[in-house]
Order: sequence, then C-alpha cells, then structure tokens
Amino acid sequence: MFSANHQIFLKMDELSQQKVPFFFIIDFLVDKVEVFRENELSEKGLLIDFQIFSNTNKQEALHKKTEWESYPETLESFKKGFDHVQNNIRLGNSYLTNYTRKTRIDTNLSLEEIFHHSHAKYKVLYKDFFVFFSPETFVKIVDDKILTYPMKGTIDASLENAAEVLKNDTKEKAEHYTVVDLLRNDLSMVADDVKVDKFQFIDFLKTRQKDLFAMSSEISGHVKPEFKGKVGSIMQKLLPAGSILGAPKPKTLEIILEAEGFDRGFYTGVCGWFDGENLDSCVMIRFIEKENNQLYFKSGGGITHMSKLEDEYEEMKNKIYVPIH
Repeated sequence: MFSANHQIFLKMDELSQQKVPFFFIIDFLVDKVEVFRENELSEKGLLIDFQIFSNTNKQEALHKKTEWESYPETLESFKKGFDHVQNNIRLGNSYLTNYTRKTRIDTNLSLEEIFHHSHAKYKVLYKDFFVFFSPETFVKIVDDKILTYPMKGTIDASLENAAEVLKNDTKEKAEHYTVVDLLRNDLSMVADDVKVDKFQFIDFLKTRQKDLFAMSSEISGHVKPEFKGKVGSIMQKLLPAGSILGAPKPKTLEIILEAEGFDRGFYTGVCGWFDGENLDSCVMIRFIEKENNQLYFKSGGGITHMSKLEDEYEEMKNKIYVPIH
C-alpha cells in the first residue's frame, strides 16, 4: 500500500531533519502524498489556516445571506452499506467501522468563500478542488512529545443536557473507548510511555445550521529515538488514521471499500504543517469537494454492533454544515 510513496515519505524525513518548513497532504488510502515548501503553496492554489500557520489574508465580512441546501440519500440507500458493515461486525471481522456517504449540496458560496468565512481549528482550500474545515487534530509533535486527539461522538447541542447525554450514551462511549484504544496502540508504534492524558472531554462546535457537541480524548507519548525528526516515517507508520477507519485496520478497510461505493479521495486523509521544529496535523473531515461543477459534502460516523440505523443516518446528515455564523 505504501511502497509507491516511500520516496516521498523519505523526502519528508529529509526536510524535517534539515528543519525545513513544509506542508503535506495525504489521501485516505495513502495513494497520493504531496509535499510543498512554503513558497510553493500559493502557486499550487493552496490556502491554509491552522493555529500554528496561515498563508491567508484577512477578509472582509461576508455580505450575502448564505443559501444552503443538501440532498442526502434516502434511508433505504444508506441502509445498504450500513447492513453490510453490521453483518461484518456480527461476523467478528470488525468491531468499529467508519461508514461515510457523499451528499450533493447547493450553495451560493464559492469554495473560497467557504474557506475564508468558516470558523474551524483547521481549514484548507485546495485550488478549485476541495475545501475542508476540520475540528479534529491528527497528531501534534512538540519537542519530541507526540499527541493525538481522537474525536468520536457528536450530538445536537440544543438537546436537553446534551453534553451529559453524549458522555453517557452507551454506543458513543463504546465507540470512543475503541478509538482511544486503537490510537493508543498506533501511537505505541512510534512513541514510548504512551498514556491517555484526558478522557472524553467535550468540544463545542458552532455552525449556522445547528450547534454541536463533540467528544474527544488526548493521548500522548515520547517519540522513539529511531523516529525523532522523521515526520515522513511517523506518518507512514500511523496512516490511515484510525479514527476515520475503524478497527482492526486492514479488514475494516476492506469492509469500507465494499460498503461505501465511492472514492473518498482526500476526504478523511490527513494534512499537516511542519514549522521547522514542531508539527501540527489534522484529519480532513467536514469536507466539500467539487466534481464536474457540482459540490458534494462527505460525512459519516462510526458503526458498532450497538448502532441503530436511524441514528447513524441522522448523524451523517447532522454533519452536513458550514461553520459560518
């Protein structure tokens, strides 16, 4: 799976060991790996707005009323892939599978306007190809300490006691435990002394459609000596990201490819900025892509043996939003 890109990962290692800043972007299947130095970003039509790096200028306020319409597939259509996933879970082939869908949307906003006016921890606009506004960190590396923040579980914040309901929901809790366990194991491949620092904390996500609560945890470790300064090798070891794949990884990937019936592309891949010292990277979710002049929003959630069809269908639809307020 990774052999074709081995050279690019080596190039990332080289740049990070030489302390040269760069941006990288890797698709879900780790088939496409692209690396850019800072001076190459704008010529490639890449706009980035991270907490540790931004190459954007401040924009004037948006002076038009947002029009936004989404056309989710029917419950029956969603059910086909959902049933395939749950059958595999019942057979013991997977205990958590992230099932995602592709929804046509119509809006009067351009990808560039969505990029500039969304509020999110991580935002990227790639040419006239896609935009995302992700709340989810993949890994951070600060002074050889590596941290990851799996985000699993969302709920409509307007519901009564929403945060508590989310924290105590049996299905969401099981899903969260599974992802924390998976990422703790993944991190152990590149780090020592891996531990869960914070478990199940709640983030508030404000959007024009509705406000959401999301549940995250923090896991950290110290980069193993043989991986120090090697951003490429670390990424090659950790990808695809467990939080948007499931567990166990290889078999779950097969199930996803059978169940979804569309190409995720860069959606649920990862991208990151290495500033010469430290790294910040994110999972590319909350993702809008342009295909033949039509926009599509890709969204989904984790399925376990406890998942209910209607709930998962609602969660997939809940995530179709722009965080413009």
